[in-house]
Amino acid sequence: MLQARRAALWFAWVTLGSSLWPSFALAHPLRFTDTTVILRGDGTFQADLTTDLDALALAAPQDSDDAALVAALTALSPAEFEERLDRLRQLFERRVRLRFDGEPAPFEVTFPDYGTPAATEAEIPTLLGLTARLTGNIPAEAEELEFFASRAFAEVNLTILDEVRDISRQSLLERGDRSEPFTLLGELPPEPAATVAGRYLRLGFLHILPRGLDHVLFVLGLFLLGTGLRPLVWQVTAFTVAHAVTLTLAVLGVVSLPGSLVEPLIALSITYVAVENLLTDRLHPWRPIVVFGFGLLHGLGFAGILAELGLPDGHRTLGLATFNIGIELGQLGVIAAAWLLLGWYRERAWYRTRVVMPLSAGIALMGLFWAIERLSA
Repeated sequence: MLQARRAALWFAWVTLGSSLWPSFALAHPLRFTDTTVILRGDGTFQADLTTDLDALALAAPQDSDDAALVAALTALSPAEFEERLDRLRQLFERRVRLRFDGEPAPFEVTFPDYGTPAATEAEIPTLLGLTARLTGNIPAEAEELEFFASRAFAEVNLTILDEVRDISRQSLLERGDRSEPFTLLGELPPEPAATVAGRYLRLGFLHILPRGLDHVLFVLGLFLLGTGLRPLVWQVTAFTVAHAVTLTLAVLGVVSLPGSLVEPLIALSITYVAVENLLTDRLHPWRPIVVFGFGLLHGLGFAGILAELGLPDGHRTLGLATFNIGIELGQLGVIAAAWLLLGWYRERAWYRTRVVMPLSAGIALMGLFWAIERLSA
């Protein structure tokens, strides 16, 4: 029994430690490969992909220190730099496909940000910029288009714009997935409601697990206070209702706060909850009220992802509702995992000193680190 207890505690520490390990490098916060494909009336197409070109040119991870990437590219000789650019063009030629009626269309690759203020005056250092532009010709009498990007790129937030018919279609592609066919003739059929619901449900879930580490740590902070189920239910309910309210109001344009203010406050909310865990071992009457207030902030943070992706025309309410449900499922996943790891020991005398105190201290420090980092960004 003692060995099982130690193994569980060890696993909990390893899990938290790996999740708390921050990225100290200053990196472009690109959660998706935003891609816009424009079909022009003159029979040509243009596809703009937003990704960290400096990292791709050096075959480095996308979360690498951008200043270091710029320094590495600048240090190359002209011949070496041109070789890197040529390899980068080949990467797009080999890893990206625009298929018309199933046949890949050839395209030219350029980097329009390079040498312009979009790169030279960017807030986060970059040499090549963030835009790769693919241009080519639409085959005569083509009837449909499919887009594909390999797993070398992050998930693709794809928008296809047909300038002639003045219609568009937005979709989110998992890494390595091919888009649904986009018809080039006649009316564009409406996107099935089930497809929209599944996409936004998944998006909401992923915004918690594994991408929403700050939200995960907040929920863990709620889990750690007290040993009973009722205190946890009160806190999670307050948090859920609050963030659903502000998420909805933000999407409807009723409430708006800049991310430069919301994100540091979210980080401070994590620190507050964790510090309170250190100071008390029971749920005070004001705790759910405070959590509700913090939930309002987190809802504005959740709204940021929807502002980036947008909601589908004709299915805005469905997209918003399923995104909210996905968030709740992600939070329930965090609580379930924490309960499986630590729930067995919540009644033990040593639980607070060996589990709650050290984990809350780690969460508090992480929240404080994020607050400082986000304020200085």
